[in-house]
Amino acid sequence: MDQQSSAPQLAIKLPIPRWEFIALCAALMALNSLAIDIMLPALQQIGASLGVENENHRQYVITAYILGFGGGQLFFGPISDRFGRRSPLVAGLIIYVAAAAAAAIAPSFETLLICRAVQGIGAAATRVIAVSIVRDTFEGRRMAEVMSLIFMVFMAIPVIAPGIGQFIMLFATWHYIFVTMAVGALIVSAWSLLRLPETLRPEYRRPLTVSSVVGGFRIVLTNRIALCYAFASTFVFAAMFGFIASAQQIYVDIFNVGEMFPVIFAGVAGVLAFSNFLNSRLVGRIGMRRLSQSALLLFLVISLVWLVVSLEMKMPLWLFVAFFASAMLPFGALGANFNALAMEPLGQLAGTASSILGFMQTFLGGILGTLIGQAFNGTVTPLAAGFCSVSVAALLMILIAERGKMFQPHNPPVSGHVTDLH
Repeated sequence: MDQQSSAPQLAIKLPIPRWEFIALCAALMALNSLAIDIMLPALQQIGASLGVENENHRQYVITAYILGFGGGQLFFGPISDRFGRRSPLVAGLIIYVAAAAAAAIAPSFETLLICRAVQGIGAAATRVIAVSIVRDTFEGRRMAEVMSLIFMVFMAIPVIAPGIGQFIMLFATWHYIFVTMAVGALIVSAWSLLRLPETLRPEYRRPLTVSSVVGGFRIVLTNRIALCYAFASTFVFAAMFGFIASAQQIYVDIFNVGEMFPVIFAGVAGVLAFSNFLNSRLVGRIGMRRLSQSALLLFLVISLVWLVVSLEMKMPLWLFVAFFASAMLPFGALGANFNALAMEPLGQLAGTASSILGFMQTFLGGILGTLIGQAFNGTVTPLAAGFCSVSVAALLMILIAERGKMFQPHNPPVSGHVTDLH
């Protein structure tokens, strides 16, 4: 189950500085975060405006987007492997803008959910192609370092987006939140068209045929290391989706923080941004495997203690924030490194591999996160239990990937050739 593909070397000499490349990739990925986090302060008003009686059903505004985002990635990966990175990216951004504009005038909750799902499909291009162009350009620890820096920069959006949403709600209705999304996407689109180079060399482009696509999926799904690390990444991201789905209810309904919600949310997101920065500094010294596996064990221990405490007492706000921020500290070493380890043996299938990884993280992770969110019962215990469950599942996947041997030094895959699927 361990077919490996050669990693393409640097496709081109980037005509833009490294910092701008990182910032642009982060901006592309941040459109997805913007579409989720800016909504959080508006969920209550959306529910009241569109007649949503069940408070948990308001979470579907987030869930519909995540499911569209996850499913759309299965298409944009193979398309970008055939036509290059730029054209599918532009198509996805157009869909994102159009769906956001339509959501702004949605007359019913059902129509809004459809618009959100379509918006997620468009956003799928930004995630798949951002990861693909990084894989086109870097490999190994360098890729993990760059991905950590990208995650660190794009984490600025979860820090400020709820505040932006809250600010909009002070002066306008929830409809203008979608207008803000559309304007943000237009700005990033212009930046991409003007500055982002095509990173997929012509000799690495693959035919868009059924046999080629199925063959590419087969290679990805039968690579033990890639698949298991993809599942591990899926499980840890499910924890984050579960928190996002229930964050507004936890902070507002349980702890009554009111308008301080964006500030507290931003503080926790700041911890995650710092965690990604720390990972970018340490991964070159320690290695992706040792660092991510150690971080997962720490994540599991913190989650377990959090669960036990939540079962024994009614947790005050400061203690909840302390536990959650502590869990986020090792989280930065999980997402970027698990992604890099899953992508590393699949260099010539970067688009297809990125689409499968993204689908698993967001579609499957979104479903698991929704289950965690829907389990909300007026306490933080379901969230703590969800964190414990997914960390155990992720640990199991790593044990399978590494054949039971953890903390081994990182050895990049030996270059080879992808099976000819033409």
